[in-house]
Amino acid sequence: MSIRYSQDFKDSLVKLHQEGRSLKSLAEEFGPSKDSIAIWAKQATPIMIKGQSKTLKDVKQLEKRLAILR
Repeated sequence: MSIRYSQDFKDSLVKLHQEGRSLKSLAEEFGPSKDSIAIWAKQATPIMIKGQSKTLKDVKQLEKRLAILR
């Protein structure tokens, strides 16, 4: 069974990780696996595209919109 976590919950764990908490300590305290938290952190990490900062999540949403428009 897969557990769905709210975006606010994911964002709060990502913020804690960015502030220095280890993936292991977050997984032990809050429940999601280290791998899940690592994926959420990667998705939230900004990347530069043509001088604009975007997250991986933003890029995926833009790709979906583009596919629909095509």
